Amino acid sequence: MDAVISYAPLWAVVLPIIGALAINRIPEEQVRIRNLTAVFTVGINFLIVASMLPLILNGAVVELKLLSFIGGLELFFRVDQLGIIFGFTSSLLWIFAIVYSMGYMSRQPAQGRYFFFFVISMSATMGVAFAGNLFTMYIFFEYLTLCTYPLVIHSQSEEATRSGIKYMVYCFGGGGLILFSLIILNGLVPGATFVPGGILENVTGASPVLLIIIFFMAILGFGTKGAIMPLHSWLPAAMVAPAPVSALLHAVAVVKSGVFGMTRVLYYIFGPEKTLELGVVDYLAVLVAFSILAGSIIALRQKVLKLRLAYSTISQLGYITLGGLMLTPAGLTGGVIHIINHAILKITLFFCAGTIIRLTGKTRVDELHGLGKRMPIIMVAFAISGLGLIGIIPICGYLSKFYLLTGALEGGRLIFAILLLVSAMLNSMYYLPIVINAFFKEGEFEKPKGFEAPLTMLVPIIILAVMAVFFGLFANQTTIPLVENMVKTVF
Repeated sequence: MDAVISYAPLWAVVLPIIGALAINRIPEEQVRIRNLTAVFTVGINFLIVASMLPLILNGAVVELKLLSFIGGLELFFRVDQLGIIFGFTSSLLWIFAIVYSMGYMSRQPAQGRYFFFFVISMSATMGVAFAGNLFTMYIFFEYLTLCTYPLVIHSQSEEATRSGIKYMVYCFGGGGLILFSLIILNGLVPGATFVPGGILENVTGASPVLLIIIFFMAILGFGTKGAIMPLHSWLPAAMVAPAPVSALLHAVAVVKSGVFGMTRVLYYIFGPEKTLELGVVDYLAVLVAFSILAGSIIALRQKVLKLRLAYSTISQLGYITLGGLMLTPAGLTGGVIHIINHAILKITLFFCAGTIIRLTGKTRVDELHGLGKRMPIIMVAFAISGLGLIGIIPICGYLSKFYLLTGALEGGRLIFAILLLVSAMLNSMYYLPIVINAFFKEGEFEKPKGFEAPLTMLVPIIILAVMAVFFGLFANQTTIPLVENMVKTVF
């Protein structure tokens, strides 16, 4: 692939910092100026990311080397097909999250602090997406933890403080594992640059035991943010944060940086052949399978709406990792395309949940009977997203399931296919009753006299629900070609 030197990845990292600093200078009472600054910043940043997409679609990569350190370590950006998938998806959804936040945080205290960290977190996420080596990814992975911690503890309640401590312990613990793997790996391949098919494919003489240690330290390090059980408990605890932050954590930035990092380790550091040679797939698959099933079962038992969505996220993230572990083109395609589909569907669900909680004060699933009268549009969007995660055609989530099932059968792993079907059944058991009870059971809700929610909250939800259907119907013209071209580079 041809390399194009460009400052676009650097601007994608720097511009949110500039925007956040500008927001910090705006007086608390100047709400409109602050909101416009936030929207303008993330909007321009999305355009910067989008400007690199044509180059990537034409088979090029965008590179930029910034700093070199001892031992071959470099601060290095390299935007390839996998990076643009994560970066483009995140930067696009950030616009919806900022607009939604304007309505959700209206008349709430400390909005300046909230928007400062919400915008600067975009900088860290872009750094993770566009990192060209493990050292750069590690730097921005830790930076993302620091940026999102103040959002988790935004309410500054005792519960939020406890959740924030747990969040930091888990995320920095995972970062420590990545750092140890980086130190050892750098001794074998200085620089630890991401290479399609794996940088370790041509390394000879390395101890298999040493490589297995590197593998599991890196995978579990990223897997902490990816919420692999039993490294997941920070995620439900972080539900104490405002709903837009929950959406950011669960759909766009933090958990996706974890599964994105695991995909980099599997296919750009070790590669399919080396991973099979080391015989580590089955051990990791047990953890992932447990996360998928246990996450769904625990979600089914949750009565608090946001906690049900949180445990659903743990299960759904397992799909992405499982697709990578299949080590087949179809499996990887299913896993990577689920990064996109899950992001769209889950951010919609959290926006719906946040709107319900913000406007009705209801937090429990059993309190939502008849809500379809009060919030018909919100509940239709909730239904679309829930059906998408179950895998119902034509909503985009069915594509992930199709490719994952195909990959499982291609790789001769029938147990994976059974696991996916059982998980889909469990998904239907904890999503469908919410929708059915909202529309077909009597409750205390009445039809609204005006709009069912502020337009800054309602419009993003409607557009995202339409996108979920659009990317299901027109995937062959949008997401699938980009993902399949990425998969070809690593096989």
